[in-house]
Amino acid sequence: MLAGGVPCPPFSVASKQLGKEDERDLFPEAIRLIKEILPRAVMLENVRGFLEPKFSDYRNHILESIESLGYQVQIKLLNASDYGVPQLRPRVVIVGIRNDIKRKFMYPDECSDQPPTVGETLKELMGANGWKGLDSWLEKANRIAPTIVGGSKKHGGPDLGPVRARKAWAELGVDGAGVANEAPAKDFEGMPKLTKEMIALIQGFPPEWTFGKKKTAACRMIGNAFPPPVAKAVGMEIKRCLSNE
Repeated sequence: MLAGGVPCPPFSVASKQLGKEDERDLFPEAIRLIKEILPRAVMLENVRGFLEPKFSDYRNHILESIESLGYQVQIKLLNASDYGVPQLRPRVVIVGIRNDIKRKFMYPDECSDQPPTVGETLKELMGANGWKGLDSWLEKANRIAPTIVGGSKKHGGPDLGPVRARKAWAELGVDGAGVANEAPAKDFEGMPKLTKEMIALIQGFPPEWTFGKKKTAACRMIGNAFPPPVAKAVGMEIKRCLSNE
């Protein structure tokens, strides 16, 4: 199986949306790898902007190129919150199954349960230092999070995104202007910042996962990741196609 997230800036609404004219567009390289490896399955991920009408010709070219290499190809927009992730994170997932595989791929069913809220997800970590304002904060952090961002090397230190994103975080009682080193102190007042461990939980990573000690690098890795619960759901359906079970 060949799987990867194709760099999103060429198609992201947060960027200039230059598409194939952007030097960071690696779809041609992904197709080259498929051609050379001919894996039994392919999974490529990108941002919702890839589905915009302005990219329709290029999108069709990518899908047809994969098909011409001998694959049944499907494309769909998946929302992370539909798979238990406490975050609004729509992502385009392209799946190709080689034509000699007889089972048809089906995108995973959405979870019937509502995803946990930011408060439910972060209650333990946010209260780790005995913060007196925890209960009041939990009442405000009663929805899922906006999309976690990763930033680039051109960006400064870690934060939770541009003005629009920070405003959405503020509505949840979170200061998005930076990332904290630890949970709020016992007598802390105001809006707390998230730690990298909190951001990882919102992205759907298990609590035991670590990302090194450097905060900026860790937040870039976490924010640019594909949420593990969604990856697992898609991966299990691909496994079903490739196995005899």
